[in-house]
Order: sequence, then C-alpha cells, then structure tokens
Amino acid sequence: MFLGTAVFGELLRMSQEEFRFAGDDGRITLPCDTAVMEYVMCLLRREASEEVERALLSSIAGPCHYENGLPQSMGLHQPVALSSF
Repeated sequence: MFLGTAVFGELLRMSQEEFRFAGDDGRITLPCDTAVMEYVMCLLRREASEEVERALLSSIAGPCHYENGLPQSMGLHQPVALSSF
C-alpha cells in the first residue's frame, strides 16, 4: 500500500546509496531507525501533504548518526531492516 509512495521511493534510494540496497541475507536496510519509520507510517496513514513528506525526507537525508535528532548514546539508533515477503 505505501511502497509506491514518494517517501518510500526516496527511502529506498537512500538505502541503495548508503547500504548498497540489500545485504547478503536479502534484507533491505532503510536509512532511519524504528522510531522514524513509525513516524513515516503514521504520516502516510494520515495522508500527509507533499510538503510534510519533503520536510520529513530532508530531516533524515543527513548522516544516519542522527536520524531522530537524539544522540546515539540513548540507544535509539538502529536502522530498520525489511525482510522479503
């Protein structure tokens, strides 16, 4: 349902650039942690505007060390890995 959205398309592009898309186990690692991914899903469920989607993408476009604005020492940095269905 959400895989065809511009947000997921951009996340997949970022994944390809940063992680070479998929690992040996076939999983795709997205360039954001679980909390950010949950927020993305919430925005998509609520049919957020393109402006909000662009703002979200620009906030995670930087290095993966600070996706959610919190330091890694808080234990929140854990990229999301998607398994094949």
